[in-house]
Amino acid sequence: MSIPLSIEWTNKKLRIINQQKLPLEVDYLTLETIEDVYDAIVTLKVRGAPAIGITAAYGLARAAQHYETNTLEEFYQHLEKDALYLGESRPTAVNLVWALDRLQRVAKDAATIQEAKELLLEEAIVIHKEDEASCRNIGEFALSLLENQTKVLTICNAGSIATAKYGTALAPFHLGSERGKRFEVFACETRPVFQGSRLTVWELQQSGVDVTLITDSMAAHTIGAKGIEAIIVGADRIVANGDTANKIGTLNLALLAAAYQIPFYVAAPSSTFDLTIENGKEIPIEERPSDEITHVAGKQVAPLNTKVFNPAFDVTPGKYITAIITEKGIIYPEYTKNIPALLGTEKGERS
Repeated sequence: MSIPLSIEWTNKKLRIINQQKLPLEVDYLTLETIEDVYDAIVTLKVRGAPAIGITAAYGLARAAQHYETNTLEEFYQHLEKDALYLGESRPTAVNLVWALDRLQRVAKDAATIQEAKELLLEEAIVIHKEDEASCRNIGEFALSLLENQTKVLTICNAGSIATAKYGTALAPFHLGSERGKRFEVFACETRPVFQGSRLTVWELQQSGVDVTLITDSMAAHTIGAKGIEAIIVGADRIVANGDTANKIGTLNLALLAAAYQIPFYVAAPSSTFDLTIENGKEIPIEERPSDEITHVAGKQVAPLNTKVFNPAFDVTPGKYITAIITEKGIIYPEYTKNIPALLGTEKGERS
């Protein structure tokens, strides 16, 4: 059994596992152009906030290698244009813009165009390596919280294939499997595009974790019937007061956790925090195509011309979150005070 990886960078080539084809086919794609990267992000061939950020970083760095400019000023103009282009691919996941901004800042330290190109590639690799180390740390902290809890519920896919390795919400299960700790994980299927059933179940099986699939609407019954002891989820954006955007259906689980009086944990790297936003009402929520709901596996399951509302994310208020697990430690309420205290950032800055 082994932990699957979503992103490979070898010989200056970017390969991703095509998550559209999982679990029936393990297919790696080579992304040659910035348009390939944009398409991979929009069509969910690569998904998960950290993995999106890493992929975009490599995509921007590779694109910059082909700029034909005479001055650094022109180089930076091309770089900014491409960064804006990639940044529009998924508006909710803050890691995307965070990674693109980070590359642009690093490039500004260059004295020559060639040095700028080298710095961009180096920084993309650093972001990739940092995320793997970050996810391992998140897993360690999560294991400490779940020390006496083995029956855990999750939604979507906040695992190895959504990050560099290990994942966020799934990191304790991968690390636990490596160390002989047995979890019994229940995974919501995660409608409308089934990231839970297609990706989380497959990934945990690869790692040797005991995992059971349920539909999203079975969560309330399952918590009571199976004795669920905790819920752990990932995040696409966490704002100053702890409000958290994550895959649609996450808020439902937070409310159920409160009703059943079990802990509800959010696991995310510090790059997922956006302290420029005061509360969750200000988070932009991506709406996706209607056919994700009206069709399943390409087959229409709803009447023609059905009106559809398809938000990709919802926002869980911080008051329902027991703790936020980061690579730097565990954050407890009061989040407005404790988030910047742990992350070492001041209010109004993006971490």
